[in-house]
Amino acid sequence: MQNKPVLYLVGTLCPPELEDKFNKWYDSTHVPLLLKSKWCNRVTRYKIAPVTEDDYPEYLAIYEFTDLQSYSEWRSSSEMEDARTEMADTWKEKTFEIKWRVIYEPLATWPA
Repeated sequence: MQNKPVLYLVGTLCPPELEDKFNKWYDSTHVPLLLKSKWCNRVTRYKIAPVTEDDYPEYLAIYEFTDLQSYSEWRSSSEMEDARTEMADTWKEKTFEIKWRVIYEPLATWPA
């Protein structure tokens, strides 16, 4: 499969006392900065469902890219650097914790 789409998943823990600040910042500052580039197609955020019994990060962000090359260019872009700088400035003291980051490529797709 040429030019396979790529998903970049980020699992994050956030202290309860910072959740409001974290969610407002992520939605209104962080994601818009990352979407300024031409490489990232879409971002979807999730919060873990309350029925989950295991210990997983409560927040999941899924970034969608056309292919691995687009992802690589995004990671080294000036937009990504701006987002990293802004994140460091905003979260100097108490902060959230990124538990893991992972990239997935599809193996197969079935129709609904």
